Amino acid sequence: MKITPYSPDIEKAMRNFYHSLSEKDRRRYAAVEAQKLGHGGKLYIRKLLGCNARTLNRGMNEIGQPIPENEQRIRSKGGGRKSILATVPELDSAFQRVLAEHTAGSPENEAVKWTNLKRKDIAAHLEEEGFKVSVTIVDQLLEKHNYRRRQAFKTKAGKDVEHRDEQFHNIAKLKQEYHEEGNPVMSMDVKKKN
Repeated sequence: MKITPYSPDIEKAMRNFYHSLSEKDRRRYAAVEAQKLGHGGKLYIRKLLGCNARTLNRGMNEIGQPIPENEQRIRSKGGGRKSILATVPELDSAFQRVLAEHTAGSPENEAVKWTNLKRKDIAAHLEEEGFKVSVTIVDQLLEKHNYRRRQAFKTKAGKDVEHRDEQFHNIAKLKQEYHEEGNPVMSMDVKKKN
C-alpha cells in the first residue's frame, strides 16, 4: 500500500519542528509520525526527516515504554522566570514607604498588623514610586511583610459630633513634628471591647 505524502508546507513545518527538538525527542517524534502513517511510514519519515533506521527503531521502542519519572519534568527545578520580589529588591523598601503612613496593628500582639489601603491603591502608589505591579504582587508583598486582612465591622458612623476630625488632624500634626525632630512615634487606639 502506497502512502500519500504530506503537502510541501506540512513537510517543511515537520522538518523545522523535528530539528528544534532534543535528540531523544526527535527519535520519539519520528516514531510517532511513522506509526501514524502505517505501512511505508518508516521509509517516508526517514527520508523526510533525515534520520536513519536505527534511530527510528529506537524511537519506536521508546514510545512503547512509560516515560521514566526523572524525564517527566520539562523544566528543571528552580527554572523559569523569577518573581519580581526576588529580582527587584528595591520593591520591598518602596512597599514599606507606601504603607508607612497606612499601617495599624494590634496593641496586644505586635506581629499583627494591617493597612487601610486597598490592594489596587497600594499598586497605584507603587506605580508612583516607579514599580508597575499587579494586585497579585501586592498580595505577595502583604503576605511577605506579615500584613493581615482586617474586616471593618462598623458600617455606619455614630452620631455627628462637631469637630470630630480635630483630634486626628492634631495627632497627624504632632506625629509629623516628632518625625522631623527624629523622635520615634507610636500611635495606639486604647479602646478595647471585652
